[in-house]
Amino acid sequence: MYHDIPVFDVHGHVSVPFAANSLAVLMMGSNTPMPSPIGQPAAGPAQVTVADFRAAAEDHVRYLDERQIDVQLIGPRPFLTLGWMEPHLLPAWTTYVNDMIYQQCSFFPDRFLGACQLPQLSDAADLSGCIGELNRCVSEYGFAAAYVSPDPSGRRTTPGMHEPYWYPLYERCQELDIPIIVHGTNSLDPRYRVVPHNYQLGFVTEQYLAGQFLSHGDVFDRFAGLRVIICHCGGALDRFIPSDHHLAQKDLSANLFYDTCAYDLIFLEAAIRQRGADRMLFGTEAPGSGRAVRPETGRTSDDLVPVIGGLGFLSEQDKKKIFHENPVRVVPGFAGLGR
Repeated sequence: MYHDIPVFDVHGHVSVPFAANSLAVLMMGSNTPMPSPIGQPAAGPAQVTVADFRAAAEDHVRYLDERQIDVQLIGPRPFLTLGWMEPHLLPAWTTYVNDMIYQQCSFFPDRFLGACQLPQLSDAADLSGCIGELNRCVSEYGFAAAYVSPDPSGRRTTPGMHEPYWYPLYERCQELDIPIIVHGTNSLDPRYRVVPHNYQLGFVTEQYLAGQFLSHGDVFDRFAGLRVIICHCGGALDRFIPSDHHLAQKDLSANLFYDTCAYDLIFLEAAIRQRGADRMLFGTEAPGSGRAVRPETGRTSDDLVPVIGGLGFLSEQDKKKIFHENPVRVVPGFAGLGR
């Protein structure tokens, strides 16, 4: 809570026992798709039990409680979406991940909303092949958003987010009234190998490019009701003043949004100032990559409610928008939760 207002976090990822992910290794090793074991007494080759999954979810809830977060939208772990695996394996992996997301939501329905992974293929003609899984997750599981990667193959061969490749997905998400969450995934650029956990570099570049392509293209003219959230404050900030012709001179306030998932305080403050409070949605990725401890507070860097609550340039109304009102406006699934 923030001053008795429920805090809604739009950037979270499913928490499972790490052994649960061994199904991907087995499928890739055998080159054979396998059915999702969720719902069985012991799931997958590592024999992970329902109790094991519940314990991981309980740890996640405790982590949220310690950071004043009431409800979190959870999707796939981006570096484990594995969009570069063999195309005939990807749908089975995607189904399993979505089943795990739904299971966590069912354990704590008042604390989690689901956002689906999609079986994106970079070299497909378009994303119509993702619609079946999207429909399943929304109609059967009540998921409230869809995750997409700007470049699931990690090789920068995916069409830009302004191109017709994306239109079937945009059309269906608009019909379903759910937002798209843009999050980078893996990067297989060989130059990145010197950097540990180099998928983080892909997050920055691909999310920033997605924002540029969506801003300058005509996606929101074609799909006026589409809402898109770009993670990590958009990946990078603009270096031009607002009236510069290098920036799209459009009103995107009804369509393009950003989350607050950044841990360096200078960057986070600059992002909120540049994007504006009306387009920022509270997001932390807790628990995730924000576990480093701030020396000045002794708290992890993803403990962002007191950080944003203490920003003097934001009015109290701005803070309520970021923590609560904007998430509800952009992700209608939050409505009625957190009380």
